[in-house]
Amino acid sequence: MGTVEATWLDQVVNTARYPLLDLPGAAGQAVVAHAQRELATAGCTVLRDFIRPALHGALREECAALAPRAHYDVETVNVYNIAVGAELPDGHPGQVSFERGNAFVARDRIPAAALISQLYAHQAFQRFIARCFTLPTLHELADPLSALVLNVVGPGREHPWHFDTNEFTVSMLTQVPEDGGLFEYCPNIRSAHAENFDDVGDVLHGRGERFIRRLPLRAGDLQLFKGRHSLHRVSPVRGVSARHCAIFAYSERPGVVGSVARTRQLFGRVLPEHLAAARLVAAGGAARGDRLLD
Repeated sequence: MGTVEATWLDQVVNTARYPLLDLPGAAGQAVVAHAQRELATAGCTVLRDFIRPALHGALREECAALAPRAHYDVETVNVYNIAVGAELPDGHPGQVSFERGNAFVARDRIPAAALISQLYAHQAFQRFIARCFTLPTLHELADPLSALVLNVVGPGREHPWHFDTNEFTVSMLTQVPEDGGLFEYCPNIRSAHAENFDDVGDVLHGRGERFIRRLPLRAGDLQLFKGRHSLHRVSPVRGVSARHCAIFAYSERPGVVGSVARTRQLFGRVLPEHLAAARLVAAGGAARGDRLLD
């Protein structure tokens, strides 16, 4: 790593608390170990004030300027992102539908000089994230649209209950709404071997308070989350300001690109890379590591 990259990271990240440039040191090992413990037990950890507080205002303004570039779409969905109205057994939680009204700014509409772009591509940041998730290495998503996005949830909207397709998520709140927009999740409510439909159904029907944890987040906080097995949502946003959150997408293997259907759903368009990936899947060149519903 060059001096310029190290200096930039030190100026942006609260390295006194999170020593990304000295992970083998005692302080670095302690931070990583704490994150690993929380991810193992609760599926989530939050690194408060990961971005230096003096830069919170600049981070908010930069992302607020990007928000108008988002693709907006209001649609009816369910927790598994399967077709609404699909034939399912009576009482199946996939029969419960929600209105999703959030929006995404795609990576190709986020300047390379933006703070979130530089952080996403920074090798020391990637090494740190890999260590926290106990992975040998991470790869930037090869998807030209979803590798790095800004999620925008406007007033009166929400990101309803869902599971993630990917195993882990890295995100950072950049603008907090006046009210609402709370991250809520149900740690490990399902596993790679068991969907636990009854428990998921209890949450969707308002009977699952015992499963739900609520997590207040602030601008500049970095959140690491295992969303494949943990049902989660962003509660309705209230007030006049939107909720903005940068999502950094990585994968354990190189070359990962989103599906055509999901990409069009999120961004209203697809690129040649998505069509090529779809042909590879059709030819049997890719498969999921579990049999869970997406």
